[in-house]
Amino acid sequence: MRKTKRFLIISAILLALPVLFMFLCNYAVVKSTKSKIYTNMAQLPVNDIGLVLGTSKYTIGGINLYYKYRIEAAAELYFNGKIKHIIVSGDNHVNGYNEPEQMKQSLVKLGVPVEKITCDYAGLRTLDSMVRLKKIFMTNKATIISQKFHLQRAIFIADHYKIDAIGYCSKDVGVKYNKTTSIREFLARSKAVLDLYILKTQPKHLGAEIKINI
Repeated sequence: MRKTKRFLIISAILLALPVLFMFLCNYAVVKSTKSKIYTNMAQLPVNDIGLVLGTSKYTIGGINLYYKYRIEAAAELYFNGKIKHIIVSGDNHVNGYNEPEQMKQSLVKLGVPVEKITCDYAGLRTLDSMVRLKKIFMTNKATIISQKFHLQRAIFIADHYKIDAIGYCSKDVGVKYNKTTSIREFLARSKAVLDLYILKTQPKHLGAEIKINI
């Protein structure tokens, strides 16, 4: 009986440790980035570079609202003088799927000059986008544009790489639009901590440096 009880206690502890780790990771990500995320454009500092984090343009139901609101937020910042140049970073690893090009065209339709937009075609993950911002586009200071839950993880990664990043929250889509987002982000934050501090994960693609003309 004692052996069984001991086994159950040890098993419970072993099961609890990963859960505790995930909660601590999420706490660290949210807490450490709180002062760097803005919802009020009037309070947002000016930066030369704005980085829009990519997502698919369409979902099964039509236009992806995450995409739509990020693009609108980036254009809004540009026209209000909060950023001078926009990098659109997303996935383009297969033929016929090109998030950066779609983002660029959407920004142009909103009136942003095409010469003020640079595409990052290898932003396969948030980590890739942030590291490439520094190592490929030689930018150590930028305004990141996405929804708040995403910005927290992006800026956490930026801090690790000593990028002076702030975030501007695009309009949220609401819980009903995608009920799995909070769960996926909870896990993604834990994965980010593992990538940065344990696995030392690097971007899949780097390459030659690209100079941004402001």
